[in-house]
Amino acid sequence: MAWALKLPLADEVIESGLVQDFDASLSGIGQELGAGAYSMSDVLALPIFKQEESSLPAESTDKVLPFQYVLCAATSPAVKLHDETLTYLNQGQSYEIRMLDNRKLGELPEINGKLVKSIFRVVFHDRRLQYTEHQQLEGWRWNRPGDRILDIDIPMSVGIIDPRANPTQLNTVEFLWDPAKRTSVFIQVHCISTEFTLRKHGGEKGVPFRVQIDTFRQGDGGDYSEHLHSASCQIKVFKPKGADRKQKTDREKMEKRTAHEKEKYQPSYETTILTECSPWPDVPYVPSAPSPGFNNSHGTFRLGDGGSPSHQAEPPPPLSDTLLPTWTPQEAQQWLHRQRFGPFARLFRNFSGADLLKLSRDDVIQICGPADGIRLFNALKGRQVRPRLTLYVCQESAQGRDPRQGRDPRTEPEEGDGAGTFFVYHALYLEELTAAELSEKLAHLFRVSAHQIQQIHKQGPTGIHVLVSDEMLQNLPDESCFLLDTLKAESSDSYHVILK
Repeated sequence: MAWALKLPLADEVIESGLVQDFDASLSGIGQELGAGAYSMSDVLALPIFKQEESSLPAESTDKVLPFQYVLCAATSPAVKLHDETLTYLNQGQSYEIRMLDNRKLGELPEINGKLVKSIFRVVFHDRRLQYTEHQQLEGWRWNRPGDRILDIDIPMSVGIIDPRANPTQLNTVEFLWDPAKRTSVFIQVHCISTEFTLRKHGGEKGVPFRVQIDTFRQGDGGDYSEHLHSASCQIKVFKPKGADRKQKTDREKMEKRTAHEKEKYQPSYETTILTECSPWPDVPYVPSAPSPGFNNSHGTFRLGDGGSPSHQAEPPPPLSDTLLPTWTPQEAQQWLHRQRFGPFARLFRNFSGADLLKLSRDDVIQICGPADGIRLFNALKGRQVRPRLTLYVCQESAQGRDPRQGRDPRTEPEEGDGAGTFFVYHALYLEELTAAELSEKLAHLFRVSAHQIQQIHKQGPTGIHVLVSDEMLQNLPDESCFLLDTLKAESSDSYHVILK
């Protein structure tokens, strides 16, 4: 028992010795760091806690970016701390991107008082889809003829100059802007993320996109080719109001997590700041046929040579202005865009040519409204606008001059059983009722240039020649008939035309 009672005493001695040794080992830390030098910020500054910063260039930490782009849409709260932000957008909704001048005083003086050009792109975030981007976009264009992936809402935008969209590059727009002035551009994304997923069982997650902005300044050659800055952010696009529902779902999920779990996720910010990235490679690409999408009055760009070696050309769209019942829904969509019915193309996306032609006047007016409905109905029925003046002319020299002098083929038909001369008249349709328009029509009939017809005369009473003027044409009766006689001018290679 005595031995057993001494055991705790021995343990206390051993324990006190260990404590003294441990305290002595810790005393060196205080001597090296000094009083008050130990803090959490020093620990976080160690390289093992700065993995992201160590992967960046050394100068990037102190670098001030010349521009900053802010997308006015909230970020998702369900993104982990060290992951890139994710922003949800609604299809077709206008979102503001603020273009901010972030330069210090004296930085980049060469762009002071000058415009810069920014190119907006919606591209794939996944590397796998980036390799097949051309094929993916061509497939989308075939399924959505006439639509664009990216558009600028010009009426809502502020400070943008000369906005342009290339009809063959559906995911790209560009414009000029002055960094010294307030600039906000409103963009619309018309594709949704699930359009590029393999549909198997339904409910698949949509692929993420990137909104990338590349800004250039004007070079010595006058073109905007000198790169200044690039930034991008990650987005997902949902059907209308789908982004709001997804944002609400993520917020409710985060509210159910514990406080410890919430620390692993980023908070949701009201706006999305685009982060610096490499400029997008400018690879020239010419698809099989241009898409008649957004195109403003400033025209489009010239494309460089090149193309995708794996791209297969699709059949060219029909060029007829008359809708045919044999046309497929894709061909009918293209016809609608050519006839300026683009806003209603989605309503008729599953209609073939025969389906459209079966619509009654009341059906079209109910779908498109009175003004556009009547216009579409007339286009479907092929109703043409009647010309203001129709003239019938016969070239006198072509009919070989009748040997019986004085016979007028307009009033005296040819006698006999058909062995005589047969006079052929041509119709001229005038819209402007001007002498210049009549000269162009006659030049086309004679297969000469318009400047070769010097003057046009009308034979009046007693054989006088009256100069044809705009006022004379405006007073001619419709469907008048004339014989044409031509006299070659002596001094030049031109003609005088006489209407008899």
